[in-house]
Amino acid sequence: MQLAIATGVTVLATGLFLAPLSAQLDDQAMRRALAIAQSTAAQPQITESLLSTAPAPTGPVQTAAERIRRATGAEYIVVMDRRGVRWSHTDTDQIGKVVSTDPSDALAGRNVMEIDSGTLGRSARGKVPLRDGTDHIVGAVSVGIAYDSVRARLLAAIPGLFAYAGGALAVGALAAHLISRRLQRQTHDLAFSDISALLTEREAMLHGIREGVVALDRTGRIRLLNDEAQRLLGLGPDAAGRTLDAVLGEGRTVDVLTGRVVGDDLLTVQGTRVLLANRMPTEDGGAVATLRDRTELEHLGRELDSTRGLIDALRAQDHEHANRMHTLLGLLELDMHEDAMEYVTEVVGVHRATAEQVTEKVHDPLLAALLVGKATVAAERGVALRMAPGTLLPDRLVDPRGLVTVVGNLVDNALDAAAGADGALIEVGLRAEGRTVVLRVRDNGPGVPPGQHESIFTEGWSTKELPAHGKRGLGLALVRRLAERQGGRVTVDGAADGGAEFTVVLPEALVVQSMTDPDMTDPGMTEREMTEPKTDIAGEAQ
Repeated sequence: MQLAIATGVTVLATGLFLAPLSAQLDDQAMRRALAIAQSTAAQPQITESLLSTAPAPTGPVQTAAERIRRATGAEYIVVMDRRGVRWSHTDTDQIGKVVSTDPSDALAGRNVMEIDSGTLGRSARGKVPLRDGTDHIVGAVSVGIAYDSVRARLLAAIPGLFAYAGGALAVGALAAHLISRRLQRQTHDLAFSDISALLTEREAMLHGIREGVVALDRTGRIRLLNDEAQRLLGLGPDAAGRTLDAVLGEGRTVDVLTGRVVGDDLLTVQGTRVLLANRMPTEDGGAVATLRDRTELEHLGRELDSTRGLIDALRAQDHEHANRMHTLLGLLELDMHEDAMEYVTEVVGVHRATAEQVTEKVHDPLLAALLVGKATVAAERGVALRMAPGTLLPDRLVDPRGLVTVVGNLVDNALDAAAGADGALIEVGLRAEGRTVVLRVRDNGPGVPPGQHESIFTEGWSTKELPAHGKRGLGLALVRRLAERQGGRVTVDGAADGGAEFTVVLPEALVVQSMTDPDMTDPGMTEREMTEPKTDIAGEAQ
């Protein structure tokens, strides 16, 4: 570093010494070339020969130009006509050829001074128009003077240059000493080998841990991105040096990492992954963010919730079954055998009607099973769950598991919202429009305030109590992500009875239907479904 500083200061001092001298010599050379060109253009015999003879190595124009060149010491004198064809040149092979530089300014009547490179190398040039006796421009004269001004004057400036170099080295030595002391304080007197070892260990640690690390500078650009962070965020190594907004786009993940959303253990969804993020500012205005993958844990939590829902449904059925068995036992003890037979027939028929009603409208077995189970849980909580008129979904889903997740989350939210309300009701509608699936889930709960129609789809937003397995606020966010992954959308509006109505549109969600598909129905079926009275899944008329 000391050598670099001393050399840099020396080069700077030398440049400051030579720069004005070189510029002055260049200007003098260009003015001299222009004066020679003007003197040559003033020779009338050159103009006459240009108009009356052809370009030739032994022509009068070449002879006159060479005579002037030798007398003035110019590197070359080129006389050209209006087409830019040379009539004279130091290299006689170039006579009759077009000049290598643009003569348009001189042919337009302007004097030109410049430093340029041509067939004879770099030179100081002067160009003037060549006029005849009537002051019409018939050509141009270009004169070049070779110069080696910097090297020639440098030899003469060696004593002064040594003085500059001595001063520069003294300043460089002082600066090197000061910087050396500063570096020692900043590196805590660590040797370079120790620093190198620390850096190697840091790289191994950052790229070996199973936690994503993202380091940002004060402008929000990525300084460091370890392998786990690249995997979790779906980025490549080329993301370093770019802003988060540029590589990830707008969203909660960027807001969390940049500090626009603050807090500890913030949940965010990036792609298909559920991440837990923490951010720590640094002294230079940047920040370091850590990311933990909670996707598998969240899946386990949701499976636990599903299992609990199934247990609740089984408990509800067990409770209902016990009551019915007690009723049947009482009828038998009272010798009311016919009433007992009618009661058993009615109970079996209600359960069969429940399953048949769902499977008639929803042909996908996964969705039908989900809705039957949700209906049992809803009935236990005093909520009626019914299918909307016109519901008809064929068994041609591209991603049935994804739609099960969407329907399950929306029905669970509606069940929590409607539970406890007077005449608690949930209505689920599923219909196919070509290859598009439209899902509507409506409840008569308290609804969603108009100002929160967008915020409810944000990760971490929830009105429910914290579950045992972790944080809430992911259900609706995952619904939106699943819909957007299929090119669809999800919206929420107020229902007619004061609750909330969620609408999910999934284009290209059905497999292309063939003419022999058993799910094809006649147009009358849809009309019949549209006009039949509303019934809940338990089969009671609404």
